[in-house]
Amino acid sequence: MNWLPLYFKPQGQSVLVFGSGDVATRKVRFLQRTEFPITVISIDETAKDRFTEFESVDVIHSTGLDSLSSQLFENVIFAVAASEDHSADVFFAQQARQAGIPVHVAHSIDDSDFLLPAVIDRGPISVAVSSAGQHPTLTRLVRNRIESVLPARLEALAELALRYKDKVREKLSTINARRAFWERQLEGRVADLVYSGRDEDAERLLLESLDSITSSTQGVGEVYLVGAGPGDPDLLSFKALRLIRQADVVLFDRLVSPQILNLVRQDADMIDVGKRRSHHTMQQESINELLAKLAKQGKRVLRLKGGDPFIFGRGGEEIETLSEHGVPFQVVPGITAAAGCASYSGIPLTHRDHAQSVRFVTGHLKNNSSELDWPSLVAEQQTLVFYMGLVALPQIAEGLLNQGMSQDMPVAVISRGTLPDQRVLISSLSRVAADVTAAELKAPTIIIIGTVVNLHEKLGWQS
Repeated sequence: MNWLPLYFKPQGQSVLVFGSGDVATRKVRFLQRTEFPITVISIDETAKDRFTEFESVDVIHSTGLDSLSSQLFENVIFAVAASEDHSADVFFAQQARQAGIPVHVAHSIDDSDFLLPAVIDRGPISVAVSSAGQHPTLTRLVRNRIESVLPARLEALAELALRYKDKVREKLSTINARRAFWERQLEGRVADLVYSGRDEDAERLLLESLDSITSSTQGVGEVYLVGAGPGDPDLLSFKALRLIRQADVVLFDRLVSPQILNLVRQDADMIDVGKRRSHHTMQQESINELLAKLAKQGKRVLRLKGGDPFIFGRGGEEIETLSEHGVPFQVVPGITAAAGCASYSGIPLTHRDHAQSVRFVTGHLKNNSSELDWPSLVAEQQTLVFYMGLVALPQIAEGLLNQGMSQDMPVAVISRGTLPDQRVLISSLSRVAADVTAAELKAPTIIIIGTVVNLHEKLGWQS
């Protein structure tokens, strides 16, 4: 982040705008949305006529840049240079800096101390968008995208929340309890009523929710068991993203991509419980108990898992423990690695000409041996997908070959699927172990075995 976004509070200080043309007019129009007093400085004698549309904007005529008085910069918080003359803007900026005033120079990032972002205004809620001055069109498109998902009556909801902020603080003693209460109200029925214009009904429901709070309802938090998918954050569900942003503490696996971890609230506690080959940061039983313990402290606990929690994710074991402890929980499915990696590699797991069934198999070998039902894995018109099979790939290939699977059966090994550095190796069952070693593919990987792999060359859309 090359520029730090900040919000300034008007405290009697004013803003200077240098210029009198269209650019200066746009800057004044933007700044008038704030409560800052605005003074326009211009060397154009007709400048006052250009700013008649604005109330409470002082216009000062200067006979020249050399005649600028140092008194102009007294009690000024920042200045904007927006004339039609770049050299004049730079000179004005130098004068302002000498007085200790930061300056924004229109159309010149290099000469600016700060930028004026595009702003989405919803009363007490505002969103600033900037491309660091590099691409105004992109800034506008992002601003439009954000504005399209922000309800028009968000300001009314914010004002309702502000009115009852102190009462909620009196009723709920801890920040976690208050945060959980407000998120239920601001994302639930209360918000729906405000957005539909039924403000009185919304306020009544908010009061009922507040009155129903007892000491027993504040004690236990909740666990969110969320599938993070194979890595690409764009594959998260809306519900997954919402719960990720709500969590007070996060227990995450090594398969969760850094891009997804960056979506977690900055003040949330992060606990790495990832399991690596021959090294477990925390045993599964300890993870189960920790989830329950944290929830009983009133926290909202996010258990973030790569792929889907119920497909080789041991999510069932975790919620069994939560159920035994009486801890409420939610489960949010994620796109399992097989589906995500296959899609991003152009390999349909089923296809009328190739496979009418697909089997998900764990390739993790316990004590370097496998008790898989090898004969059932060798079937016509079937796709096999092996999870966690990179280390055991030689044994997997040998087991299938011993049951009569063709040496030429196509195999795809997908490393870091759906991520920008995804790699796809196409080989055959007899050669794949050696090819993977030569290619130095790294975990995490998914292994797909079947004639559907032949479609990769034709259908692969991700390089």
